[in-house]
Amino acid sequence: MRIGIYGGSFNPVHNGHINLAVSAVSELKLDKLYFVPSGISPHRSSAEYVSGDDRLEMLKLACIASEKLDVCDYEIRQNRKSYTIYTVEEFRRRFPHDELFLLVGSDMLMIFETWNQFEDILKAVTLAVVSRKSGDIAELEKKAETLRKYGDIIVCSAEPLEISSTEIRKKIEKNEKLSCYLDENVVQYITSNKLYKKW
Repeated sequence: MRIGIYGGSFNPVHNGHINLAVSAVSELKLDKLYFVPSGISPHRSSAEYVSGDDRLEMLKLACIASEKLDVCDYEIRQNRKSYTIYTVEEFRRRFPHDELFLLVGSDMLMIFETWNQFEDILKAVTLAVVSRKSGDIAELEKKAETLRKYGDIIVCSAEPLEISSTEIRKKIEKNEKLSCYLDENVVQYITSNKLYKKW
């Protein structure tokens, strides 16, 4: 099988994330893609995060429409920083004979050498880079070439939806409409649970 791993805070998951995942499933011919929401991020402050359980639930709701998308709670359940190498090793244990693809955004590719044990990550998976902004494919290919001595890297051609979770959280705070950014089930969950509101 061909298994995709897509990590991130997903705070909240939005249509850009889902579009990217669906495009990756198609382009990489994946049998399954797992969203892996981070627990304790080594790179970002978690001050604006809603709970891990809330982020897991929103992801599950957003994945209902596709049988090839699923959610893994591995990082949420660990009481330690969510370094990608740990997650990759866990997936290698779960899928010892399958081909693993780790999805990363273009911004992450540019600093990939700073990741904990990045060489070991590239030995265990194929890195699949997805654009976060239009027109940067040539730049990504150039950067990928400098890392290919460590392992396989694919630059995906999917057109990005330029949406950020930070912008969405601001829109929630201002009570703006969210239906064009989020799955309707996710909108209902956020509204029902009063998430991202400062009272």
